[in-house]
Amino acid sequence: MAKHLKLQNSESVVIAAAAQIYAAYISAGRVSEGEEQQWMTRSIKEAIKIASATDNAIVSDDEVEQTEF
Repeated sequence: MAKHLKLQNSESVVIAAAAQIYAAYISAGRVSEGEEQQWMTRSIKEAIKIASATDNAIVSDDEVEQTEF
């Protein structure tokens, strides 16, 4: 039985970043056969760090409190 993923938008963004990081490691020849899971995990952790740093550095419109006059 196939499992279906239901991801939040922020999770999809992190997945896209992790996939790009992982692809870069593959292109650079860093991922040896049998080490794929280790490099995927590393890529995901790095993508999360980037997302967290970005979230801390930027205040989006949704995060600003609106006061009514």
